[in-house]
Amino acid sequence: MTVRYDKIGMNYDQTRRADNYISERFVFHLKPEDNKQYLDLGCGTGNYTIKLFEKGISIIGIDPSETMILKARSKLSQIDWIMGTAEHTGLNNNSIDGLICCLTIHHWTDLSAAFREIYRILKKNGKFVIFTSTPNQMEGYWLNYYFPQMLKKSREQMPSLEILLKVLKNTGFDTIETEKYFVSQNLQDYFLYCGKQRPELYLKPEIRNGISSFADLANTVEIENGLFRLSKDIDSGYINSIIDKYENEKGDYMFVTGTKASG
Repeated sequence: MTVRYDKIGMNYDQTRRADNYISERFVFHLKPEDNKQYLDLGCGTGNYTIKLFEKGISIIGIDPSETMILKARSKLSQIDWIMGTAEHTGLNNNSIDGLICCLTIHHWTDLSAAFREIYRILKKNGKFVIFTSTPNQMEGYWLNYYFPQMLKKSREQMPSLEILLKVLKNTGFDTIETEKYFVSQNLQDYFLYCGKQRPELYLKPEIRNGISSFADLANTVEIENGLFRLSKDIDSGYINSIIDKYENEKGDYMFVTGTKASG
């Protein structure tokens, strides 16, 4: 994963910016307080870390990619940027009041170990807020029509909601809640399903290069064929029928929140 994001990180900030609405939901769920310490785990180049810092939140960023950390540090040196993994953050016990994870848990090598580490570093009543997607949600992406093998690989690396909830409960977290998120037309962070309502985005190489599924999981022949079909369908308007076919109420992504038990 470090190698993957060292490569993607070269031009990551061209298309991966902190989305205002997602940032607001992070703050809403985290409910940060003054004089407390927060963490962005899997911070990448620090877009959401910086966004929360600018809202007056004391926050640090951790990421396993040296390329990502160097870019983050070059953007805002006032924040502590640390190389580390979800399984081994290097932070002290009970040192963090809350944390966010944005589209990163599918890159963790050991989900149970990562949440044990999160539990260890969180203070009692400390809260986490995860933004992620599930295989069930991803089955509802119209991208499956054009890039079936890529989406299959993408789904396979995502933990299901059932597995995620089981791990969280086994670790000792409580008050676990979920909130559906639907991609909007004004999304500013161009992650995998950013083109839900703007399919032309996927025709841009710079958009695809910032998405790990396209950059790392995709078969070149499938991508070329899928883009050819997608371009034709956009020109003819048939893409609208494909989008309508995949319309669903599962949510495209979700926020998952939980609290470290006080007992």
